[in-house]
Amino acid sequence: MSRVGKRPIRIPPGIQVEVRDRTVVVKGQNGALEQKLHPEMKISVADGSVHVESPFTDRFHKALHGLTRTLIQNMILGVKDGFTKRLEIQGVGYRAELKGKALVVQVGYSHPIYFLPPEGIVLETPSQTLITVKGMDKQLVGQVASKIRSFRPPEPYKGKGIRYEGEYVRRKAGKATA
Repeated sequence: MSRVGKRPIRIPPGIQVEVRDRTVVVKGQNGALEQKLHPEMKISVADGSVHVESPFTDRFHKALHGLTRTLIQNMILGVKDGFTKRLEIQGVGYRAELKGKALVVQVGYSHPIYFLPPEGIVLETPSQTLITVKGMDKQLVGQVASKIRSFRPPEPYKGKGIRYEGEYVRRKAGKATA
């Protein structure tokens, strides 16, 4: 058995967890999330906690056991508090702003980039050089943040571009002069 998978998941007050066939549904004050899980994992809800059990002990099922527990844990945390990723923009003239729900990013191209977030994601721009991505689904928050970062990843010579808050960009020396 997986060490991570063996631990029970405590259900906080105000959160409801339902298991239907292979689908786990978690409802809370922020909304509801549902996830289809592998059919060989046994999920039970009892005494205010969720237990995940694996019938096999081979390497694949150990990994699947821990993954299943972590997915359910992230769903519970998502409907309770939500997840946040912050992005920083560095570079002269590089900026971002919200126009309605669309994010408009200007990062050195001849045109601005318009990005409409998917359902369940909220974008905020506290300043022109900061972007905050919020949502209940941890995977979707990370995916949207990664997509925004891909518009102009940080380059190693001057460090210009979009990076995660606190991300370290290894710098390279420029051309050596003769």
